[in-house]
Amino acid sequence: MVPFAGWEMPVQYSSILQEHQAVREKAGLFDVSHMGEIEVKGTTAEEFLDSVTCNRVQEMQDGQVQYNAVLNEKGGIVDDITIYRVNPESFFVVSNASNYEAVTAHFEKYKIAGTDVQNISNTIHQIAIQGPLAEDILRDFLNLDLSSIGYYRFKDMDSRFGKLRLSRTGYTGEDGFEIYSDVNAGVEIWKGILAQKSSSGLIACGLGARDLLRLEARYPLYGHELNETWTPVESGIGWIVKEKTSVMPGYARVLEQKKSGPANQVVGFKLMEGGVPREGYAVVNESGAELGKVLSGGFSPIVNAGIGTAFLPVGLEAFYIQIRDKKVPAKAEKKAFVQGTAGKNRQK
Repeated sequence: MVPFAGWEMPVQYSSILQEHQAVREKAGLFDVSHMGEIEVKGTTAEEFLDSVTCNRVQEMQDGQVQYNAVLNEKGGIVDDITIYRVNPESFFVVSNASNYEAVTAHFEKYKIAGTDVQNISNTIHQIAIQGPLAEDILRDFLNLDLSSIGYYRFKDMDSRFGKLRLSRTGYTGEDGFEIYSDVNAGVEIWKGILAQKSSSGLIACGLGARDLLRLEARYPLYGHELNETWTPVESGIGWIVKEKTSVMPGYARVLEQKKSGPANQVVGFKLMEGGVPREGYAVVNESGAELGKVLSGGFSPIVNAGIGTAFLPVGLEAFYIQIRDKKVPAKAEKKAFVQGTAGKNRQK
């Protein structure tokens, strides 16, 4: 257990590699009740959320989940979020544990007439079940048909644990669901899934496996690939930046980078020789001059190589990672390191 954003969080239950393998091949269960949840409601809720984020909220459909980012006055990122559209006047925003208070304060500062903002984080419990077998396991446990929930879609469903919000989303690159409930129901669901006598291979997973899985899938983590200074384009999530008319101050900078390209950007890399890149290691050129630093890094048992991310001048294809007294050659990688089952054969 380690302190994390004011919570005590499990790094691992068994071993990071065992938990990682379970998620990639079968299924893993994650306690993510540290995440923040904010309700945004009212006649102008849709208009308001569209104005403080970079993706197009006004194009969402009922039952859809959208990946988005809340921007500050300089075009930097307050937090990356997922937005759930219940209806045009009711939205459910999921924020990172370290940032949901900052997101709430930002929403309160800029909200418009007809919009109400409520931080309900302390009343909501969240569990994530991830892996190729996640749907079968959860379907059998809840005795609910989940096949109609498409990728980045959600449904509010009645169960023996009360009302649940079930979304086909996650942070591992594998298919799976995030389960929202009240706190007591969440604890019972967690215990119940783990207590099932089955040969599914599902096990409890901690932060260590979660971090390696999200890195393989090239999902960013706030405080690593994302921060309040870099824009979404610089952070490598420029695909969610859309042209809009009603936006935050500083959005012109973001749009200009989207059109012309930034000078520096978060890139993925793979080591071409043995070694494990770690956060903070220097990225250097052939002569040893520093170009940047590793943001996230680790060893992928699937790629069978060290992988990571770094904030570097745009266009660099080859460089070195300084690992102790050795310069280890690395190659830029544009796509996800591992293609999991998330989104396969699912309508977005």
